[in-house]
Amino acid sequence: MALIEVEHLKKYFNVAAGVNHAVDDITFKIEKGHTMGVVGESGCGKSTLGRTIIRLHDATSGVVRLDGEDITFAKGKKLRELREKMSIVFQDPYSSLNPRMTVEATIMEPLQQAHRFSKKEIEERTEAMMDLVGVEERLRLAFPHEMDGGRRQRVGIARALALNPQFIMCDEPVSALDVSIQAQVLNLLMDLQEKYQLTYMFVTHDLSVVRHISDDICVMYLGQLVETCPAKELFDQPLHPYTKALLSAIPSTDIMHPMQRIQLKGEITSAINPAPGCRFAARCPYATEACRQPQQLVEAKDGHFVSCCRVNEIN
Repeated sequence: MALIEVEHLKKYFNVAAGVNHAVDDITFKIEKGHTMGVVGESGCGKSTLGRTIIRLHDATSGVVRLDGEDITFAKGKKLRELREKMSIVFQDPYSSLNPRMTVEATIMEPLQQAHRFSKKEIEERTEAMMDLVGVEERLRLAFPHEMDGGRRQRVGIARALALNPQFIMCDEPVSALDVSIQAQVLNLLMDLQEKYQLTYMFVTHDLSVVRHISDDICVMYLGQLVETCPAKELFDQPLHPYTKALLSAIPSTDIMHPMQRIQLKGEITSAINPAPGCRFAARCPYATEACRQPQQLVEAKDGHFVSCCRVNEIN
């Protein structure tokens, strides 16, 4: 059963040059206890999509459902209740933590804001969260600048888990960490998911990371969804030209079978007042006049959806 359902979601921003189509007609589902990876180049709208789903941004149009309930335009008391069911782990643990708050105070804050826990319950819950994510008791009164990046991110995860949310939006949670620390944090997130049946949306530009943690993957390009399918199938049989180019850029250690890098040429289309049609067409080697028309996400194979009118021809 799907915990998160997104239908034709749009988020536009008015800017000096016009209207920025940051998220443009996105549709997908995330099953309970699963991880949906969202990948794409910087600026493609991944983080904006996640923040719109958890209501940090108000949607321009479309529908977002949490466990079957429409939450797209919830306000007031209803929105406050939703805040406890959905949470976020931010990209940079240093900038997302208040430098004047200790570890203890940071984890306590959402519990205090809920206004339904006693002082003793808050203290016990805070201690349990620190133990759960692997933050030592001796760091209880430490400030963010006194810890390394890995510990800071663990504190951020503890804060996100404080109110037992059902859904967590992970906004590139390991991109600011060293590689060895990345593995530790990823394994922590996967262990927590298994233990509490958490549902994740994992935003990243690192394809190796998303392959490790995701059940399904969405590929975005300039605000639009171009391909979505199970993670293993995306890496085994990518169908969209943009997805193929992304995968070809993954560094390989196999010197006997080196990856053939796909070089993309042409100008990147602007997301501000974009013309109808495929936004990748200006860089796509297979583009024809038909690509200038509006594209639809179609099921090219069982469970494998692609937004490309020539998908059968080029594969």
